[in-house]
Amino acid sequence: MKTKREDSENAADEDGVAKRQKLTEDSSPQLAFENPILSLASYDDDEEEEDEARRDGNGGKHVNNGRKEEGNGHNYSEDEDDDDEEDEESRVGQGKRSRAIEVRRDCPYLDTVNRQVLDFDFEKFCSVSLSNLNVYACLVCGKYYQGRGQKSHAYTHSLEAGHHVYINLRTEKVYCLPDGYEVIDPSLDDIRHVLNPRFSREQVEHLDRNRQWSRALDGSDYLPGMVGLNNIKETDFVNVTIQSLMRVTPLRNFFLIPQNYIHCKSQLVLRFGELTRKIWHARNFKGQVSPHEFLQAVMKASKKRFRIGAQSDPVEFMSWLLNTLHGDLKSLKKGSSIIHQCFQGELEVVKEIHSKHIAEKKENGDNQNNENGDDGGTEADKVMTETSKMPFLMLGLDLPPPPLFKDIMEKNIIPQVPLFNILKKFDGETVTEVVRPRIARMRYRVTKLPQYLILHMRRFTKNNFFVEKNPTLVNFPVKNLELKDYIPLPAPSDNEKLRSKYDLIANIVHDGKPGEGSYRVFVQRKSEELWYEMQDLHVSETLPQMVALSEAYMQIYEQQQ
Repeated sequence: MKTKREDSENAADEDGVAKRQKLTEDSSPQLAFENPILSLASYDDDEEEEDEARRDGNGGKHVNNGRKEEGNGHNYSEDEDDDDEEDEESRVGQGKRSRAIEVRRDCPYLDTVNRQVLDFDFEKFCSVSLSNLNVYACLVCGKYYQGRGQKSHAYTHSLEAGHHVYINLRTEKVYCLPDGYEVIDPSLDDIRHVLNPRFSREQVEHLDRNRQWSRALDGSDYLPGMVGLNNIKETDFVNVTIQSLMRVTPLRNFFLIPQNYIHCKSQLVLRFGELTRKIWHARNFKGQVSPHEFLQAVMKASKKRFRIGAQSDPVEFMSWLLNTLHGDLKSLKKGSSIIHQCFQGELEVVKEIHSKHIAEKKENGDNQNNENGDDGGTEADKVMTETSKMPFLMLGLDLPPPPLFKDIMEKNIIPQVPLFNILKKFDGETVTEVVRPRIARMRYRVTKLPQYLILHMRRFTKNNFFVEKNPTLVNFPVKNLELKDYIPLPAPSDNEKLRSKYDLIANIVHDGKPGEGSYRVFVQRKSEELWYEMQDLHVSETLPQMVALSEAYMQIYEQQQ
């Protein structure tokens, strides 16, 4: 049995608990207003916990329209765009939250939408809070704002500026603020298509047959796939590389359909896919594209080796980009990717090392005669020979040295060399001498040809003092480069035909002095077999004869099927 004293103690405890609850209830709505900055930035705790749980369940990834999005450390869930409104209600203390959002087909403010100012090429960050969480674009002035609840930046902007129509940059839903209802109107579909271009597999297959020009909002005409790229500051080396890769049909088709790389979390892959879709989109509002988000992903992935504001070499960039994309895309089972399917060939390398160098090394206590990894090592005539197979994504060609003396007119004679002369490096007989890592004589022979062959002419030589550029012109065919006439090729298997004819599809050129200068690219448009010269935003039609007169630096050839 309980005593009276115990009963009175229990009653006192219950009173205390009730008072504490009342105190917290009274004080909680005031907290939202005591710190105005906190109220703008914070989201409802319950919502965040739900998000955490969902995030753990999904492994932190979100798939939307075949496109995965990872912010800078922020992952957000499907219903988050509804959260602002609801947590405003909960903070102000207006009873229960309602998930329902009013949907209207008519909005009196749709005529204020200004497509001229919309630009979705830049990073999706709020222009006030710099957060990438739950960002909306104002369709009247084009600026980005966060949230749409009563204390959000978008809501404030709608009251201050009188701009009422906003699109969620992730879900592509359109809302009218401050009223907060969702607008469903087919006239806004063109904006959604510019924000996130979509291609069906059928459209992708017919891209190379399309001869139709598109018209931008300013009245200028452009060709889908032949649009200029903005030079954000000395980023022409990126622009020419992207424009060249856009001519590689299997690579382009792969990146035009996001389902092909839906499993990939790499920002570089996602941004490259996004950029590919924007370049080939036929309903853009303007006739050029800014590769800004792609460049940000490049800077991050390359640890600022390639960055905005610093000129780099397109050959180095191409090599880095292909290897990084392959590493991000390769499947665990096969270890292959679309990059290797397009560009990977194979070389047989025969290395001869004179035994006196080996003897010197032995005396120095270094007994590494490359014994492991030797396919065949014979020490006859005091020469050690190693044969190995080596995959390649591009082939480097050595140019003959330019003449030292000037002619009567006081100008250097610019020598010319046929492409076939410098291709002899890969005939299996021509000897190339290398100094590093040790002096050796190398012979190369191509044992497998790739579908797309990348050649680069070694124009730049660095010494201790400066970089020199070799001005030698290379004479090359624009169509029907027949390799089997100049280099021995492997015999094809019984049911296969030897494919050794190639056509040029892209030619990167360097103009100006080494270390300075600029890059431009000649590319072929397949639907009409016309050539275009592209330098950043400038795109102009040119003659095939002009392509062959330039100082070629890197070329992509396509195998004839």
